[in-house]
Amino acid sequence: MPPESNLNKLTILHTNDLHSHFGVMARISSMINEERKGEGEFLLFDIGDHMDRMAVETEGSMGQANVDVLNLMGYDAVTIGNNEGLTFTPELLAQAYAGLTCPVVCCNIKERDTGRAPVWMKKHTVLDKAGFRIGVIGATAPYAEFYRLLGWDVLDAAAEIAEQVESLKPHTDFIVLLSHLGIHTDKELAGQIDGLDLILGGHTHHLLEEPLRIGNTYLAGAEKFGHFLGKITLIPESESGRLRLLSGCCLAVEPGRENSEVSTAIEIHGQHAQERLEQTVAITTRELPIQYAQESPLGNLLAQAVRRFTGSDLSLVNSGQLLDSLPAGEISAGMLHARCPSPINPCQMRLRGEHILYSLEQSLIPEISEKVIYGYGFRGKVLGNLCVDGLEVLYNPAAKPYHRIVQANLAGVPLEPEEEYLVGTLDMFTFGIGYKRLTQGTDKVYMLPEFIRDLLRTELQEPGAVDSSFLSRWATIQGEVKK
Repeated sequence: MPPESNLNKLTILHTNDLHSHFGVMARISSMINEERKGEGEFLLFDIGDHMDRMAVETEGSMGQANVDVLNLMGYDAVTIGNNEGLTFTPELLAQAYAGLTCPVVCCNIKERDTGRAPVWMKKHTVLDKAGFRIGVIGATAPYAEFYRLLGWDVLDAAAEIAEQVESLKPHTDFIVLLSHLGIHTDKELAGQIDGLDLILGGHTHHLLEEPLRIGNTYLAGAEKFGHFLGKITLIPESESGRLRLLSGCCLAVEPGRENSEVSTAIEIHGQHAQERLEQTVAITTRELPIQYAQESPLGNLLAQAVRRFTGSDLSLVNSGQLLDSLPAGEISAGMLHARCPSPINPCQMRLRGEHILYSLEQSLIPEISEKVIYGYGFRGKVLGNLCVDGLEVLYNPAAKPYHRIVQANLAGVPLEPEEEYLVGTLDMFTFGIGYKRLTQGTDKVYMLPEFIRDLLRTELQEPGAVDSSFLSRWATIQGEVKK
């Protein structure tokens, strides 16, 4: 048969980092169906972070909405991203994937107790398409410390991928890696591992409008949020008969025909999710406002919640985690989710007084508190000022920047720059996002699986907690300015 024959053509379609943007999934499904009307055969892969608990459909269904969409769209294999692996407990993820009709492939995760991959996860799979055997490997970003807290160990991705490639080489005609490792790691893998034909990438939200070739390996990536649908076309080589890349691109996802079956399923999941999230979790007699440039009760409540949960001397959290004020009356789980959708976890660290004082100074600078930030789980609009609990902060707003904090007292005693303090804060800060001096902490203890909205829920149920949130932590004074 001629090598250019359409009967042997294989098209790979791929998505990544959809982050539960359900609004585009029915459109993407329609585009996929249109592509499938073409000649040859097709494979469809997702490269992780399909689930994001910021979306009501995902939160209210614990990922079942995403699994139903994956099934309806006809995916052939998926891997997990950090949003699947770290924002769901292993038990919840197992429940969600129990209904998935395609394999989940990921070779660098194993259970600590058993030393094996979870029962729903494969290190690789082999798919027969267009008369060829396609080896599919998966790997995910190695947040080792976080996975350990959830009962998983992360293995060295390069070593595990190389082992899978070696085992697949004799039995396959083409090897694909579904990589939620990021573009920089993908480039390294392409240069290191012989026999890896194609890397479909995610995690770093990179867009490769056409495949990047490194050695004998091609790299592809379709950005994020369903903005693009990746497309790779393969045909057999005339001499060896193995597959080779003919072309690759990313198709822009623009308004157009939608798959009604997918859109109906999403709508039903959305309705059911809203009903589940209507459960009342607390009742308050006072509205809790939020401000991003100054102290506010809801910000204080979050700081209280983090300090209480972590058992720390003091707490530092940013008001930007909270998207709206909380009204008086019945508070539902959905209201907390809407106001605090980020999959952010609390943590504890030891931090020198100088870094605490510097961060408090930064909190008084509008260019910092109003900064728009992205990534590492943050789903807010702006960074926001620092909310504290356990501290009394005296400051002079008329002084010049970085000279406004006159004194910060812990239990009535001024913080000493050289002393270390036990601080409850947010995991986001340890990655250098926002108030960067908070990365200087030592003895970090990450606390999973609780999100900060879970802590808010508990704090609202604590007697006297709402009233305490109205007590000021920041006090303005006039007079001598700290040098």
